[in-house]
Amino acid sequence: MKRRKDSPREQQTLSIAKAGVICSLNARTSILAAANPVESQWNKNKTITENIMLPHTLLSRFDLIFLLLDPQDEMFDRRLAAHLVSLYFQSKEDAEGEIMDMSVLRDYIAYAKSYIEPKISEEAGQAFIQAYVDMRKVGSCRGQVSAYPRQLESLIRLAEAHAKMRFSNVVEVPDVEEGKRLYKEALKQAAVDPSTGKIDVTILTTGISGAARKRRAEIKQSLKKHIKEKGKAPTLQYQKLLEAFREESDSPITRELFDDALRDLQDEDFLVVTNRLIRLCQ
Repeated sequence: MKRRKDSPREQQTLSIAKAGVICSLNARTSILAAANPVESQWNKNKTITENIMLPHTLLSRFDLIFLLLDPQDEMFDRRLAAHLVSLYFQSKEDAEGEIMDMSVLRDYIAYAKSYIEPKISEEAGQAFIQAYVDMRKVGSCRGQVSAYPRQLESLIRLAEAHAKMRFSNVVEVPDVEEGKRLYKEALKQAAVDPSTGKIDVTILTTGISGAARKRRAEIKQSLKKHIKEKGKAPTLQYQKLLEAFREESDSPITRELFDDALRDLQDEDFLVVTNRLIRLCQ
């Protein structure tokens, strides 16, 4: 059985070829997922891709990503404990309050999904266009790409979902504004560069922040200059080169950064790494 290489979420179809029969099946679905950090505790000095070790090609396909962290705050602990305790008994305030029955909620969601198909109004369409332009402007001042068409598609889906919640057949400007608010709140949590404290959507789309990409390029150029100054030696030993480069560098060089620089130089056909030996191509 052969399957398409394209993501089902992108094409919303799945083609299957088996026993001489080729058919295309619908793959329209929404995914709600949860993940724990690889170190069993969130590391604030790492990006979300480094914390949960999921590829950016997968993360970038989620419309919203929220972090559920333990802030170790007394007020938060009290609210959480009160909520957990309330699961085992119903307080007088809860009994007097208005609580939606789960069966009603299920019927509400089922009706909205089955019968409400909102269309985008002209005003909402212009709001979508302006929202996308504004998102692009955020990164242009820093020389970065801060939004892609995929982000605009996410915004449209969020606005349509909000219109469905209202049982509205028209997506209006308030729906667009609510989609923008949700998207921005998610970015504040999942797309913050730990080294700068600023929102950088490229963390989700490329797996690396703009600041880290700049740092990687600087290390690559420094390593290239260092190797050239060593002369035209046919081969260099990996460990000796790493130690010498660390001594010469003004900032700490981790083995990971060093390996990334070697891979980048190898992609440029400047050198070849084989069995811990480095051979220059020039």
